[in-house]
Amino acid sequence: MTPEEARRLAQEASDEIRALTQALIRTPSPNPPGREQAVAEVLKEKFLAAGLSAELVSLEEGRANVISRLPGRGQAPALLYAGHLDTVPPGETAAWTHDPYGGELSDGRLYGRGASDMKGGVAAQAMAAVLARRAGLTPAGDLIFVATCGEETDSLGAHAFRHAGGLDGVGGVVIAEPSANELFIAEKGALWLEVTTYGRTAHGSMPHLGINAVWKMHKVLSALADFQPSEERHPLLGRATVSLGTLNGGFKTNVVPDRATATFDMRTVPGRPHAEIVALVQERLDRLAAADPEFKAEVKVIKDLPSVATAADEPIVRLARRVGHDLWDRDLLPQGVNYYTDAAVLLPEGKIPFFIFGPGQPALAHQPEEYVEIEKLVEATAFFLLFLARWGERA
Repeated sequence: MTPEEARRLAQEASDEIRALTQALIRTPSPNPPGREQAVAEVLKEKFLAAGLSAELVSLEEGRANVISRLPGRGQAPALLYAGHLDTVPPGETAAWTHDPYGGELSDGRLYGRGASDMKGGVAAQAMAAVLARRAGLTPAGDLIFVATCGEETDSLGAHAFRHAGGLDGVGGVVIAEPSANELFIAEKGALWLEVTTYGRTAHGSMPHLGINAVWKMHKVLSALADFQPSEERHPLLGRATVSLGTLNGGFKTNVVPDRATATFDMRTVPGRPHAEIVALVQERLDRLAAADPEFKAEVKVIKDLPSVATAADEPIVRLARRVGHDLWDRDLLPQGVNYYTDAAVLLPEGKIPFFIFGPGQPALAHQPEEYVEIEKLVEATAFFLLFLARWGERA
């Protein structure tokens, strides 16, 4: 397949690409609670109508993954196109001018929750598979398409897909998270910690009889104010960061609080293992306990997703750059992103090369008035189609 053919096929299908994206947006799947199966059904019907296989994998009531496969010639490993079906909730509807689930078209943009993150990307990958089937394309290796549930919370679907052997024989992964059709090859990890301090309750008029857990938490915050998860600076991701996310303590003004909690969002870079970072936090808590006999605290890991990255000279990255150049005469310079994706679950230790490429705008993710541009949807579909056609080529 030539770049001209890929562009032409995508352009001729622009109305169909738009309609599929609208259908996905108009099928709500805010997480919580999820209920992604309804969206999976839309994709399943699309694949079956195109003569592709389609399987719904039910994981919980109303929650499912959808998987499709386009058989290849067996001359290359399988290629995995991956996305997720859930979205964050729309938030206050007053902040939206357009219906969050309307999929309204205005000035070349499709509006709605998930338009950028990432139902537009899912639609573009799905349509690339459909167009490849219609064109009679038999790629060098199988194309596996998976759209998972739960990415916005616990990556339920990605864990299930991996544990069921979904990555067997896969030689590369392309994730259609929002990148504005730029090439991302590295993402930060996410280590979320919950620190709890304990005290002893007492009447507010007699605080000397209690131990105030909130004041003990104040010591924790001071001890962690300058904490750095690691000293490494990644060439694409920069440095690791720490954000104090939530702080809770006490339940009544006239009661000495016996418990306080704080959560920390750490975004990490390759280098220091997360277990070592947790040990460093624990070390600071131990020092506080050694200096204060009444200090008692514990740290709990509530999210643990490693940073993953693909080397810029990997064949999959070089192929992506060639495809971008041949389609648009544009160099897709490898970049990194601060957000995490299902790649952190699907690709432990970075054993399978991956990249992120999708039509959505990263800055629009989780925002009111979220949209995706029709032009970028069509471009992304052409990219996924030509990349599939060239999968397995020598670099």
